Amino acid sequence: MTYARMLPRLVLPVLVACTLILPACKSKQVSPYTPSGKARPDGGLSGGFPEGHITEEFQPGTGGNAMSGNPYGPANEGLDATGGGRGTGSLYSNADSQSDAWKRQHGRSSPEMQPVFFDFDSALIRSDQVPAIEHNGAWLNANPSRQVVVEGNTDYHGTQEYNMALGERRAASAKNYLIELGVAAQRIRTISYGEERPLFLGGTESDEAGNRRADFVLE
Repeated sequence: MTYARMLPRLVLPVLVACTLILPACKSKQVSPYTPSGKARPDGGLSGGFPEGHITEEFQPGTGGNAMSGNPYGPANEGLDATGGGRGTGSLYSNADSQSDAWKRQHGRSSPEMQPVFFDFDSALIRSDQVPAIEHNGAWLNANPSRQVVVEGNTDYHGTQEYNMALGERRAASAKNYLIELGVAAQRIRTISYGEERPLFLGGTESDEAGNRRADFVLE
């Protein structure tokens, strides 16, 4: 059989194959990806969180904030971890507790107590400080199970050794006054910090006067 006579027989199968194969090679239209949930105009998902929002999961009773009514989330914490947040640590967490006005009124005393301030180079209880120490004595007498540490503090004048001794005399003077008010001696401890723990660092006379005090810390 000649090539010319075979050509029609070869062309026909090729045409049939192309007819079947070419439609399968056409590109398909693919719908764009859509996250689960119904899209919102702002790009988030209804019933979910907008993109970029990170959440943490908590089981009930593992850090919930009982005061806020949220049993799952962690309790709110103020920026001040030493940080108004009475009952959350030795220092309060609200900003007011770090203000000079707050410190001049409360020193480092427990919330129930009031500090007692002293004159320069003196361990005598001033007449204007009597109401504060009487308040402390009355509270301690009303709460006989509580004990207190009286902390003596001084300004930076004088040697370190002298100021430690002066702080101890101030703490002892406050302790003796509490005993005269009826508080049992065994419920009172004293300690002197001298100039080592100044509450005010400005160096003004007002700052130094604020550092000459006895604090009353409940145990």
